[in-house]
Amino acid sequence: MGSYADGWFQSRSVGDGVTLFWEARIKPDYRCNIWHVRGRDRDMLVDTGFGLVSLLDSIPELNERTVLAVGSHSHCDHVGGHFEFGHRHIHAAEAEIMARPTRLNTVADPYVVDEMFEGEKPVGFSAADYEVKAAPATRTLIEGDVVDLGDRAFEVLHIPGHSPGSIALYEEKTGILFSGDVVHNGANGIGKLILYHTVEDQFLISVERLRKVPVTAVHGGHYASFGRDRYTEIIDEYIARKRSPGCPAEARMAKKP
Repeated sequence: MGSYADGWFQSRSVGDGVTLFWEARIKPDYRCNIWHVRGRDRDMLVDTGFGLVSLLDSIPELNERTVLAVGSHSHCDHVGGHFEFGHRHIHAAEAEIMARPTRLNTVADPYVVDEMFEGEKPVGFSAADYEVKAAPATRTLIEGDVVDLGDRAFEVLHIPGHSPGSIALYEEKTGILFSGDVVHNGANGIGKLILYHTVEDQFLISVERLRKVPVTAVHGGHYASFGRDRYTEIIDEYIARKRSPGCPAEARMAKKP
């Protein structure tokens, strides 16, 4: 395990050329996973965290070659560091958010709070003043696009519902899936946080589609990675919950922009 920027970032390898970075001073329920994938010709970074501390200044291996920063979606905890990178990918449905981010359209209000830290806050940080910096896409993604690293190819799966431009990235030869916030291994279950642009019917369709993808390893936007058996368990629980006649109301959090 590695530690960077006086412990702000920590890392560990999860195999297959994939390294997990995370913002260690932010509580697990708030911070997102930052996935670094090594390729022959270039690397990929899936999500970039809140952007409170510089990734490039803190982590030397991110400066060794070209890095494609891919956003699983445009919420503040996933794309706050995108502005640092020269190659910025996001689904076309959320490109406008990346070009003109606000506290509301990136869900910074009400998501970002002083209580999200478990260690010292960055110097000068104010939850009320936090904003994602503009990071216009250098490439807009759509269903079926491929993020090519030379010897590795990740297919873009457009899986709207959590947000209009939510995507997953699937590598057929390894069975690896980067699933963003659509499927994760949290105790609170998937699909329970309803945001201003969440569409629950679309979320269900996307999850039912993902159920058919022959994954072997899943690296979500939050919480621990998991394998095929846990993947199907999580998805089947969600589908059963949403298909039941007495489906409970989910938690609504964000304001409309």
